[in-house]
Amino acid sequence: MTIAISKILQGLEPSATLAMSAKAKELKSQGKTVYDLSVGEPDFVTPQHICDAGTNAMKAGFTKYTIASGIPELKKAIAEKYKTDYGLEYNPSQVVVSNGAKHSLHNIFFTTLDPNDEVIVPAPYWVTYAEQIKLSGAIPVIIPTEESQNFKMTAARFERAITPKTKMLLLCNPSNPTGTVYNSKELSEIADVVLKKNLFVIADEIYDKLVYGNNRFVSFPTLSAGLQERTIVVNGVSKTYAMTGWRVGWTLSPEKIAKKMGELQSQETSNPSSISQHAALAALTGPQNCVAEMLAAFTERRNYVAKRIAGINGLTCSEMGGAFYVFFNIKNYLGKTLGGVRIDNSEQFCLELLTQKQVATVMGSAFGCEGYVRVSFAAGLDILKESFDRIAEFVNSQ
Repeated sequence: MTIAISKILQGLEPSATLAMSAKAKELKSQGKTVYDLSVGEPDFVTPQHICDAGTNAMKAGFTKYTIASGIPELKKAIAEKYKTDYGLEYNPSQVVVSNGAKHSLHNIFFTTLDPNDEVIVPAPYWVTYAEQIKLSGAIPVIIPTEESQNFKMTAARFERAITPKTKMLLLCNPSNPTGTVYNSKELSEIADVVLKKNLFVIADEIYDKLVYGNNRFVSFPTLSAGLQERTIVVNGVSKTYAMTGWRVGWTLSPEKIAKKMGELQSQETSNPSSISQHAALAALTGPQNCVAEMLAAFTERRNYVAKRIAGINGLTCSEMGGAFYVFFNIKNYLGKTLGGVRIDNSEQFCLELLTQKQVATVMGSAFGCEGYVRVSFAAGLDILKESFDRIAEFVNSQ
């Protein structure tokens, strides 16, 4: 007999962003030039002082196992950074360092959720959220939002979705894939419902340092007394410091939850890379001018992308307040023939754009929102220019 795949994994959807990136790499291997805007990965090299810290850690012999939940120095630095930046008091024992923010989310779901618990997730949502929730045995309850409201979930809509099975809300701010940034008033209204209904919140704040224009980032636990005890914050170094491959993320949570997440991690992966942890420590405690420099470049790219979309007939997008994505509306092109192929959904749009014009993007359906396409502008202006020239050619190929 053959070994059967478990029923749990039979229903698992692969990451659409990584799948599109893999398709792009396949075309590249065939000698084709591909303009890859599919993955949320800064194109910058990790700053030199951070790389040097990793090298020095190896030379100093920091190549052994560490405490499963992270080295004490890094946990202390994370707690101190949240106190400095947002006025939040955490003990290092409330910090769990993991193999990236995605791993941190896994720890949260498997530590706090029981079968059939419900987790409210505003859509569009990052592709991994719903799949990880389902893997834990819980149920993602998807709340649609509208482009006309900048893809923001209102407190009233949130409250209407709550049932006796609802355990928590998962809120990504700034948002992947839309770039939406909630203001303090909007977040406070949501926080009031959280407290009123005695719920918990996962606050995915991985893009907290990438905010544009007049938008201001507000960390969720700062909104009201009592919120810190029922919020688990997720963050990491991948986006802010261009350290995606180093795989360091973390959570800040009530101590009881942190202890159990550390125990879970000890049985699943043990510690994150010892070398990466020392590099992350240098990122948090070292000079921060690199963050400002990357933010300035992202701001220029964001403004360029907004201008290009506004200039392509039939495409629209909401404000990109943060992160480095644009989620543009392609509904005007559904049901039409582009480059000789009828386009009925966002997946077809993205596949044909990649095949015909060698531009890799991600279909909105992967984020729970059909009729849209996500583009990452974490790429150089030259690549963005060529990519949008090709997107314009594609949508005009009727």
